[in-house]
Amino acid sequence: MNVTVDLAAEQARNGHTVVIVAGHGEYAALLPKLGIEYFFLDQRVSAVNLVKASVLLFRKIKAFRPDIIHAHMRTSLLLAWLCTRFPRYPLVAHLHNVHDPESALMRVADRVIAVSQSVSETMARTIPKWKLRVVLNGPLQSARTAPFTSIPPRMLIRPAITTVAGLNHRKGIADLLEAFDLVLLRVPNAQLYLVGDGPERVLFEAQAKLSPHCDQIHFEGWQAEPQGYLMMTDVFVLASRRDSLGLVLLEAREAGCAIVATHVDGIPEALDGGTAGILVPAKNPSYLADTISNLLLDPALKQTWQKNAQKGIENFTCARMTVKVQEIYDELIESLHR
Repeated sequence: MNVTVDLAAEQARNGHTVVIVAGHGEYAALLPKLGIEYFFLDQRVSAVNLVKASVLLFRKIKAFRPDIIHAHMRTSLLLAWLCTRFPRYPLVAHLHNVHDPESALMRVADRVIAVSQSVSETMARTIPKWKLRVVLNGPLQSARTAPFTSIPPRMLIRPAITTVAGLNHRKGIADLLEAFDLVLLRVPNAQLYLVGDGPERVLFEAQAKLSPHCDQIHFEGWQAEPQGYLMMTDVFVLASRRDSLGLVLLEAREAGCAIVATHVDGIPEALDGGTAGILVPAKNPSYLADTISNLLLDPALKQTWQKNAQKGIENFTCARMTVKVQEIYDELIESLHR
């Protein structure tokens, strides 16, 4: 949803008329302020509800007559596909989650945007290559978020290790908790901050309680402005086992964090192949712990990686992402009108 809003806001800023069709969400009140029309559509999956949603969406499309329809979720894509064959409207799908096997359904669109080259290569097994295009996520300088200068820093106990992620096994939270116990053998006063929430949080809290250092593990929950943590942490870690291209890595780069992240899927692309952050093997707590400890124990090394993080971040702005998406729109519209 963050990418959806970022893209729509930049498109509206560029003078386009943009409508977001979605269910209830945290950004509903923000959209009109960004010049975006919001049309509520209940997309809960049930036979009766989906028929009703199809009728409402068809009426909205018929009245609005868009030049392009851009779907970010599977259900909305399938609804849009049903409603745009007669009459014919160009349909673009945005593929965010390579780990989801149902993402192959995105192939029904005319073009499929993958958020990293890794995602594109993976999905080329199930989606025709001629439909796939790569546009790296660009959350920086977003109208959705406040600038760093206006966000108050969080007062963390130092040295601080922080992750910002959904609390699920795909994000490698169990691996990070295991690694943290190993970090404490070399840096006994370190603290771990887990920013985020998720259905598996209770499992990780139970794992943390088994640690003799559980009082140094802080479950911070979901935070509207996690940038406050990024500004004050010593090392930012993303221990994902699968990750298409984490937006938080780009935000951590903007904050000037020393970054450690796993070498999976699109993560290397978010870190410029490892020049903007240290890449480590996934599901390897010992290797992860050694890398974190080395940064905490060597201020000069940490400072080097903090500087490296900010080099080249202009490639991940909302404006750059929107230009690339517009090129795909133009190409698709031209091809359908030949």
